[in-house]
Amino acid sequence: MTEAALRIGLVGTGRIGQVHAANIAADPATTLAWIADPYVAGARSVAERFGGRVTDSPEELLTSGQIDAVLIASPTPTHVDLIGRAVGLGLPVLCEKPIDLDIARVDALRPIVAAAGVPVALGFNRRFDPDFSSARDRVAAGEIGRLEQLTIISRDPAPPPAEYVGVSGGIFRDMTIHDFDMARFFLPEIVEVSASGSTVFDDGARQHGDFDTAITTLRTADGALITIINSRHSPTGYDQRIEAFGSAGLLTVANAPTSLVRLSTADAVEAAPPYQDFFLQRYAAAYAIELAEFVRLARGEQSSSPTFDDGRAALILADAAQRSAHQRIAVQVDLSA
Repeated sequence: MTEAALRIGLVGTGRIGQVHAANIAADPATTLAWIADPYVAGARSVAERFGGRVTDSPEELLTSGQIDAVLIASPTPTHVDLIGRAVGLGLPVLCEKPIDLDIARVDALRPIVAAAGVPVALGFNRRFDPDFSSARDRVAAGEIGRLEQLTIISRDPAPPPAEYVGVSGGIFRDMTIHDFDMARFFLPEIVEVSASGSTVFDDGARQHGDFDTAITTLRTADGALITIINSRHSPTGYDQRIEAFGSAGLLTVANAPTSLVRLSTADAVEAAPPYQDFFLQRYAAAYAIELAEFVRLARGEQSSSPTFDDGRAALILADAAQRSAHQRIAVQVDLSA
């Protein structure tokens, strides 16, 4: 007997909400049952393409009695209230990062989530990238011995609009937070954060007192070092690489090209086209796998979905990096509390 499709309510129909809507509609294990967005025209547009009932009220979606789980892709300031309301109604949640920009609000929600006993997953989709997850599994299997150094390079193609920078929480909470989660995916026992930021080229970052360029070093309890290299622009395309260096070898994950065709002439050898230039292209497979893992989580099956506490830990690291970069100090962190 075929199991009924999980009825998902989607809150938020911006760029990432539309990605999730397409994946929900494409997966036979899920159906897009309801869509909520105060900008109801956006919700209607998504429903026309992927189905689902439309409302401008997340509360109507949550209390409809016609959904089995909630996917939250609305602006960050709405996340805490929506997660709290959903788990109170017994609805499993997949929420985009970050949980909130204020760790105090996250910590206030934490016991509520724990007491509800309802699954909450965080949208750290990069864990599900087939190449990154393969590298991590091979490290965990001991293929390169003891992991001593991890380097994560993450450079966006171009800076975001200045108005977005002003509400994003800054580069560490908005951009590097994905890399903090990836660092913990490989080496979870991080105890120290040292970060340096600079504003080299982006007027929007300068206007809002943010950085467009950053390097963060994380130290683990057993002395392994993680280096995260960030930039808000990259003339060569979306730059997403990992190097894991161990006592017995090295694993690397290279950038994804737009084509495997190479040109060799008298002027150049194996000239290659640019890298993929957008996160939706680079991580298309990761978003689909993320949804599949959330379905397993919502059904009470074994799942590798990042948890609420993973989201909290990434925000703690982001806050520590922000403090370190501005005060030029190393910041001790305790992610076990």
